[in-house]
Amino acid sequence: MTDSNETKTEKKRYFEPAPIDIDVENFKKVIQSRRSVRKFTKKPIPAEVLDDCLDLALLAPNSSNLQPWTFYVVQNPTKKKQLVKACLSQLAAKTASELIVCIARTDRIDEMAKKNISDFPFPEAPKALKQYYRFIPYNYKTGYFNAIGNFKKVAFKVARTLDKQLPVTAFNPADAKLWATKTTALACENLVLALRAYGFDSCMMEGFDEPMVRKILNLNDQQYPVMVIGAGERAVDGVFFPQYRFERELFVQKV
Repeated sequence: MTDSNETKTEKKRYFEPAPIDIDVENFKKVIQSRRSVRKFTKKPIPAEVLDDCLDLALLAPNSSNLQPWTFYVVQNPTKKKQLVKACLSQLAAKTASELIVCIARTDRIDEMAKKNISDFPFPEAPKALKQYYRFIPYNYKTGYFNAIGNFKKVAFKVARTLDKQLPVTAFNPADAKLWATKTTALACENLVLALRAYGFDSCMMEGFDEPMVRKILNLNDQQYPVMVIGAGERAVDGVFFPQYRFERELFVQKV
């Protein structure tokens, strides 16, 4: 008689081993040599290098793989001139080989949730995953007149009186914007470190005229400019001051 347990099909799990040959010293060198460069040479960034750096930026961690970002590489001469002006004509913007506007988005959460099902890297997305992506958009959406946000606020308040642990969620549009902005900033860091690894540098600029940037790129009200990244080859005098940080005790606490 065959054991019923032997007839069951064993469920295969996915395994992805971590690489063990990473050069830590070179990794440190990339991080330690990344500086806010204020002046660049005229050397262009090869298209294939820029594309690879952007691809590495898109590998940044993000909530539920909803990827709430867009990177506008502004290469049209007219738009680039306008963008330099919008960046207050900073030297880093005027001399940069490339200007990249990093946008956080809350306007296509549903679209990205559906893509997580349609683009799932196995022939069939698991039932639990499909169910997850039907409901997870509501964690970040607030609805018209904040209807969804207000409902969640009341429901979460009641649940917490019952000692229920609940995730961070968006109770209003500002919460949703913050969520998308945090995630986009992670991708921005990937981008500038990738550029440094290729021997190029960057300046992450928050000093810009946001309404002007919105107009240049024709952004809607759920697309938020997080920063403009100027990128290129570091000029000899491109770094204005030595880097220094305050004592780690001010920022690191072990509890």
